[in-house]
Amino acid sequence: MQIIDIAKKVISLQSKEILNILDNLTDDFEKAVESILKIDGKVIICGMGKSGLIGKKIAATLASTGTPSFFLHPAEAYHGDLGMIGKNDIVLLISYSGETDEILKLIPFLKEQKNKIIGISGNPNSTLAQNSNFHLNIHIDKEACPLQLAPTTSTTATLVMGDALAVALMKLRNFKDKDFARFHPGGSLGKRLLTNVESVMKKENLPICKEDTNIKEIIYTISKGKCGLVAVLEDNKIKGIITDGDTRRAMEKYEKNFFELIAKDIMTYNPKTILKTKKLIEANEMMNRYKINSLLVVDENNNLVGIVQMYDL
Repeated sequence: MQIIDIAKKVISLQSKEILNILDNLTDDFEKAVESILKIDGKVIICGMGKSGLIGKKIAATLASTGTPSFFLHPAEAYHGDLGMIGKNDIVLLISYSGETDEILKLIPFLKEQKNKIIGISGNPNSTLAQNSNFHLNIHIDKEACPLQLAPTTSTTATLVMGDALAVALMKLRNFKDKDFARFHPGGSLGKRLLTNVESVMKKENLPICKEDTNIKEIIYTISKGKCGLVAVLEDNKIKGIITDGDTRRAMEKYEKNFFELIAKDIMTYNPKTILKTKKLIEANEMMNRYKINSLLVVDENNNLVGIVQMYDL
């Protein structure tokens, strides 16, 4: 069998099994989401082995999308870390068989403390399912592993169920991109949503000229400024803009009279501007909307204070 055929078979199998999970969704999913929304505490996730690795990802996704959550290793919990589980927390226990010893050992403590339990397993008749307040059934018929030993499709099913929980909670919390950015200040989205234009704009040695500046000086200023443009000012107020593209088009249009031109002959009046206090996401949206690569940055008095370009975002 060709290697690519093996990959296609695995992907096809897992896709089919994931779709079958749709038939296993019950009211327990809705009740689990509603219970999480009501708690003052956190969602604590436990799982052994591969289930634990998937549990860590689910916890990370929940935490970054508005639901306080962390992963607790069940063996470590049973040997001293149970104190990390507060009375207002909901505990999500993951075990495909529903019979994992380290997971089941936690149940008496959780019941005594009256923590709500969300169980994720592939067996609705398992010990875990029977002792959960809400059971999420991820039953699959076949693992992608040819030996039917290594958790493959079953861990994918667990991950998908965790994502379904996270997305449902996001929508019900009305979780927005700005909220997401608060938890991801180091990412590109966080940068765009939290950073002001003023923080990244070019503000030294701006390429500027007057309306009567000749074309030779304009070309020199565009080249020296390294922004691909020159801003046309009068008394520091923006009158227009000339891009390197404008000069090339003028050269083709005017030919013999090209070097007789001045700024006001070829400039674009009323160019797009943005306040220095605006966020980068707004600058990005403006550039995409008007299909431009640069914006002139102004202060509250509409004075030119900088230039921001697409690559700055």
